[in-house]
Amino acid sequence: MESQIFKLKNNIEVFYRHNAKTPRIALCFNFSVNKAEKNPCAAALMARLFMQGTKNRTAEQIANELEAYAIEFSAILKSDYLQFKFVCLNEDFSKALELMSDIIKNSTFEEFDKELLKMKGEIVAELDSPRTKVSDAYERTMFKNHPYGTTYTLMLENADSVTKQDVLDVYEEIMNNSRKVIALVGEIPFEEAKEQLDNAFCDISNDKDIKDLPAVKALNGANNTEIIKPDANQAHILKGWLVPSYTSEDYAPLLLLNIILGASGLSSRLFLELRDKKGLAYVVRSSYEALSLCGNFSIYIATEPKNIEVSMAGFKEEIDKIKTVKVSDEELENAKNNLIGKWAFTRETNFQQACLYAHSGVLGLGFDFYDRAKELVLKVTPDQIKSCAEKYFNDNYVTAVLKP
Repeated sequence: MESQIFKLKNNIEVFYRHNAKTPRIALCFNFSVNKAEKNPCAAALMARLFMQGTKNRTAEQIANELEAYAIEFSAILKSDYLQFKFVCLNEDFSKALELMSDIIKNSTFEEFDKELLKMKGEIVAELDSPRTKVSDAYERTMFKNHPYGTTYTLMLENADSVTKQDVLDVYEEIMNNSRKVIALVGEIPFEEAKEQLDNAFCDISNDKDIKDLPAVKALNGANNTEIIKPDANQAHILKGWLVPSYTSEDYAPLLLLNIILGASGLSSRLFLELRDKKGLAYVVRSSYEALSLCGNFSIYIATEPKNIEVSMAGFKEEIDKIKTVKVSDEELENAKNNLIGKWAFTRETNFQQACLYAHSGVLGLGFDFYDRAKELVLKVTPDQIKSCAEKYFNDNYVTAVLKP
């Protein structure tokens, strides 16, 4: 295996990794999101419209070519960046690259009305899920008046006022003002890869990367939101805190705190205490989501409606426990092994590797970020876990409850 970092003629940074004897090659091209959209519906709609036709191809032609060459291609909008990615057979790399270039540079967005109607219908269907609905309320409260809080309900509220010009404005903003990073992983000679990438993308503007996103406001006290869903047969509870993200010294301890509390399945504390011992949960887990501007640590449970109060008390009990009693060396070591094992599992394929490298690259963390993070994880102590819990599990939080 060999890796190189280089720049195209327009200074777009590229991470190249040669994985010999692999039949499929993967490419991920990320564009940072640096500015809030005027209409909360515009960027998500834009991402969908990339597959609906270009100046050179109809939506049907795009679909037919992808199918004929067995190319997996997608355009996805994430919280911090717009992502284009594909995986294809090695011999079809040129075709996949040509398709990606056409979609990125020549999309017409002409199917605006049709795709907007389709998107609204899909959002309504998604929000019929209690889990989605409670997450929506939680995120909208956690990130109130911030682009991170652009949830399904907010998009629906603004769908009827979004225009094609709004979509074009978002497209122009992202194309002309963003950090652009490419990650290419597979069996392709370096010089050939460099030449083809330059030919495909050297005419993309890459002279500005101006951050114009507001800071995420700190939470003040308890922020509670309740959703009544008459046909629900379960209660769904999400409670969470704003925490630091990738560049914090607490990043590695927070990762392990998440594994210990609820992200390690059957062996996690929340599962053992609230589901196994107390029989409160259908599902219970924790999550640590790191974003560019902040992190978000949450606990989730699906339970019987009569168990809402006792479940909340169970949350408090487990939080208090990890704040006051140091985890054992054995529990911490198991958490480290669990996390590092998960990371290894998510880096098995060329596609997974390309997405991971492009992710850390576009966020400005460096392509070797996860290698460095692994070293930090191995050094975390029980004292750091306890200190993190004391620091961040405070009285400033969001709780979202969905119930019948």
